[in-house]
Amino acid sequence: MANFLAIFAMSWDALSGRTGYISFGHPFLIGIAGYTTALLTYHLGVPLYLSIPAAVVTTMIGGTLFFLPALRIRGTYFALVTLAFMEIMYHLTQVIAPKITGGTRGLSGLPEMVSGAIPNYYLTCSVMLLVGAGLWLLVRTSLGTALSAIGVDEEAVKSSGLNTNRIKLFIFTISAMIAGIGGALYVHYLGSIAPRALFDINFLFSILVAALVGGAGTIVGPIIGAYFLTFLLEYMRPYIPGAGRFVLYGVITLVVYYVAPKGLYSIFSSLRQRLSGKAGSG
Repeated sequence: MANFLAIFAMSWDALSGRTGYISFGHPFLIGIAGYTTALLTYHLGVPLYLSIPAAVVTTMIGGTLFFLPALRIRGTYFALVTLAFMEIMYHLTQVIAPKITGGTRGLSGLPEMVSGAIPNYYLTCSVMLLVGAGLWLLVRTSLGTALSAIGVDEEAVKSSGLNTNRIKLFIFTISAMIAGIGGALYVHYLGSIAPRALFDINFLFSILVAALVGGAGTIVGPIIGAYFLTFLLEYMRPYIPGAGRFVLYGVITLVVYYVAPKGLYSIFSSLRQRLSGKAGSG
């Protein structure tokens, strides 16, 4: 689950952490991928090696078509538009063709990629590391520099002669692709899909917090944040059952964010610099 959360957080961070366009609609992208592969495998018997790539492509195309107009606005308006898409998707999956989508109950009995906890861990960990490596290479290109510059001052980037709309469209497509990969694998890991699970505000909250607590705009930060939050929640389970666990979970994340507003990655980075400085002086 930490690996999946890391993939989703990196997907969000690729767009929002770099460009400053805060998206509240990432579950919308994850849901497109999840429902595409679920419907193909459940109703048509399409094998996973075909349904998962189809789900990723559908997410890239469908997400771009829906979000493209929103890329012309930014700030609160962009965030609200993306949130509206998530809410629309949530209701559409329950109203339109409920016999096909499963309505509020969703679909269950979906085929699994691999069986067993350990194979699933290595599969998701491999995908997570490949996504991180790909983004790491991307941000070290001139395009990565332009993305970070858009987050600082988009008008200055425009005045330099760069087409910011094309750059934003490119990174959104990459973000949608990552969300599609994670979403398609996620539903086949769970073996089921339901609108309440994917389009829930708590699911969105987990993605945002993982990226922010870990360190937005750092690639490694969302991975650290995802593992920290997942292990924190699970380690508290035997001691604080019920809703109290989520209250304490929220308080701890707020304290961490207050102490380290740039994320846990900044703490590790400063410690590494101190240790390297002491080693150099020694």
